Amino acid sequence: MKQDQCLIDVRDLRTYFFLDEGTVRAVDGVEFKIWHGQTLGVVGESGCGKSITARSILRIVPKPGRIVSGEIILYRRVGGNGNGQIDEIMLTELDPAGPVMRSIRGDEIALVPQEPMASLSPVHTIGNQIGEAIMLHQGVDKHVARAKAVEMLDLAGFPKPNERVDSYPHQLSGGLRQRAVIAMALSCHPSLLIADEPTTALDVTTEAQILRLMRSLQGELGMAIMYITHNLGVVAQMCEDVIVMYMGKVVEEGSVDALFHSPLHPYTKALLRSIPKLGQKRRGQRLESIRGSVPDPYTIPKGCSFHPRCTQRIRGVCDQAPPPWLEVEPGHKVRCVLYGG
Repeated sequence: MKQDQCLIDVRDLRTYFFLDEGTVRAVDGVEFKIWHGQTLGVVGESGCGKSITARSILRIVPKPGRIVSGEIILYRRVGGNGNGQIDEIMLTELDPAGPVMRSIRGDEIALVPQEPMASLSPVHTIGNQIGEAIMLHQGVDKHVARAKAVEMLDLAGFPKPNERVDSYPHQLSGGLRQRAVIAMALSCHPSLLIADEPTTALDVTTEAQILRLMRSLQGELGMAIMYITHNLGVVAQMCEDVIVMYMGKVVEEGSVDALFHSPLHPYTKALLRSIPKLGQKRRGQRLESIRGSVPDPYTIPKGCSFHPRCTQRIRGVCDQAPPPWLEVEPGHKVRCVLYGG
């Protein structure tokens, strides 16, 4: 793809947490790109650095964490019809609380959090909270902001948006709260929507509705989506490309088709084997699981961090040196010594 189609370029990103017990390398050398209009899935077990990667892009890493090295570049189009000049903005050099980053956060890049009740103010109406974001980024008065909030709630599939705009979060169901958060995130038509496990707390029917809504809004608004999840079924439905993370590193990257039909990394293969499949009888058999657990973040194993759980590990190799990052097929990369020649 052409460089002017790139939206976000993450280069060797390292975000560490400095605690009394030691240093947690939550994100440790992550690299990937997000293109305009792309849906990129980010998968892995809990504690693998998915959410901290997203928070690093938004520059909202909680203390005592901070970005220690690496670059995050936003390619922002200036001019109409997408044919104008491309501005390169180095997000890692901006003050997280400064005016430039505050103007980007919520406008160019928006977040749909995992749990809306933890993100919405319980003492303000949905309309007030959406309207605040609109007034902040678009400079309109509260009457125009309210009208736009109603419009976004309607776009997000809210029933009776003119009435529900004055509802408080506790007066809404889980599905409607999630729709309200999506409406807020999309209120300024961002170029990138980061969805951090937005359907985890929802039932499967509501989850399907939210996923269809996001796909529909993506087609209508032309935005890119970074979809963070541990559900590979959602990845197959939503995404075009995938990165698999383990212990703060990207261990595999490729298209959805490549990942599901020819996975390379033993961790990816183990994740796929643990998915129940319709139509397959498993009499007396248990679903496969990945043995062991994610290592203690203070004592990450030497060499490949997955080798203590890996059934294909090579003694004296996998436990000694970090594995190389290899492109096995065009666009399909893996971090593993099994493909080193």
